[in-house]
Amino acid sequence: MSITRRRMLVAVASGPLLSALARGQGFPSKPIRLVVPFPPGGGTDVVSRTLAERLAPLLRTAVVVENRPGAGGNLGLDLAAKAPPDGYTIAMGQTSNLAINPTLYSSLPFSPLKDFAPIALVAAQPLVLVVARDALWTTLADIVTASKAKPLTMASAGNGTVGHLAGEMFARRAGIAFVHVPYKGAAPALTDLVGGQVAVFFASAGAVMGQLDGGRVRAIAVTSARRMGRLPNVPTIAESGYAGFEATDWKGLVAPAGTAVNIVKDLNAAVLRALAAPEVTERLAAEGSEPIGGSPETFARFIRDEGVKWSEIVKQTGAKVD
Repeated sequence: MSITRRRMLVAVASGPLLSALARGQGFPSKPIRLVVPFPPGGGTDVVSRTLAERLAPLLRTAVVVENRPGAGGNLGLDLAAKAPPDGYTIAMGQTSNLAINPTLYSSLPFSPLKDFAPIALVAAQPLVLVVARDALWTTLADIVTASKAKPLTMASAGNGTVGHLAGEMFARRAGIAFVHVPYKGAAPALTDLVGGQVAVFFASAGAVMGQLDGGRVRAIAVTSARRMGRLPNVPTIAESGYAGFEATDWKGLVAPAGTAVNIVKDLNAAVLRALAAPEVTERLAAEGSEPIGGSPETFARFIRDEGVKWSEIVKQTGAKVD
């Protein structure tokens, strides 16, 4: 089932949410630490800070963002997993560290399924298949045809990233092959794409939006189940002949396993209210994301399903990071 079809409307009635927030028996009584396992300024950091600003008045306490980057997001999540399960340390997990890394890395210091209490699926953004503005290909069919004649080079922001694996997943669906060229981040990958050193790039929407707005690259397709609001004229891969194809870079809040159920519910209720706020939805839309929401139970099932999906593609590609 797609992320769009799974999503729960975040603009729900405020009454039940306010009642949920009242059940916490004194929680919160001090600031909450939100661990972001990536550097400041990136997509996960932007979403986290946007959410934290809105959560603070809802929870009536400070929500302090703490960046703990390293090891593909594993260091920050490990820190959160080992924190006291009292609701005062939460973390922003996402596709890589909760669904891809368990198979990509030979070992992890935490288990996404056992060491966390899911709070809420916060937001998701598609990848955008882009080419240089003067590239010969204008449609997905053009790229498939060209790759069947001679495999095109495919940039990625790194081995085992969402963009790398989504590209490989599409190649298998289309019966083609790409020559993978990993970079250390999206910026150098985009530089070489613009310069003609590589042919295609499955980039996160947030990373490539500026280049698209500036006309330096051209969007061929998006990997979401439905078209992006920011790119309404760009078709999805699913509607371009590959029904059911979907790959998103999602983000969600987790707490350490053992956190009291009533605290998790209170945090979930606050997140849903925050995601319904116009200033949050507008900020997310500006960087290519949409709010998701839903219950802790729905997010737990989603993590399991995504782990299975990405595990299969990691194994197929043979990608490994040690």
